[in-house]
Amino acid sequence: MGIDSVIETNADGARPYRGLAPDERRAQRRAALIDAAIETYGERGYRASTVKGVCAAAGLTERYFYESFESSEALLMACYHHVNAQLFMQIAEAAEAAGGDTKARGRAMLSAYFSALQAQPRPARVFLMEIRGVSPAVDAAFDEALAQMGAAAAEVIAPGNTAPNTLLQTGVTGGVVHIAMRWIRDGYQPPLAEVVETALELGLVLTRPAK
Repeated sequence: MGIDSVIETNADGARPYRGLAPDERRAQRRAALIDAAIETYGERGYRASTVKGVCAAAGLTERYFYESFESSEALLMACYHHVNAQLFMQIAEAAEAAGGDTKARGRAMLSAYFSALQAQPRPARVFLMEIRGVSPAVDAAFDEALAQMGAAAAEVIAPGNTAPNTLLQTGVTGGVVHIAMRWIRDGYQPPLAEVVETALELGLVLTRPAK
């Protein structure tokens, strides 16, 4: 039975289904589409994927797609934000577990980042490499995510810099991302530990005192 095989009717045209209110069911369907899209994009690439294919993978009819998303691009951006939120959480948890040493925290963050890319190579390829150039809106979302990542990294490994250099943060984050892209293209070589140490050399630039 597909997830859309439900009856939701009450005095306002909807009633709970299996204990879930209509809004909860809609949220559930939206989450199912995001999960299915991440898997589908990973298998086929975004440009070779279709709304119909994503809906089939989610067990939903296309009318439920347009309940949550106005276009396939909107779904792509939702997937991107979802993947980034999970990644940021993993990075933050790794930094917290590493303790107070700056270098150890930076190494832990980068290890979490590169490990996540290696553990899920197909989504990594889509949301790090293929996403560029889809549209100006998607490029803007990508750039904003990089800015947020740079600010978060600086806050964790260089909390004493009260006047952050946002251009430097952007440059460092972009550099780390390009290292990741090259690493993916080269078949995840050199080994993880080596690429982490290489990226750490760049990341520690953020520990320089603000001028």
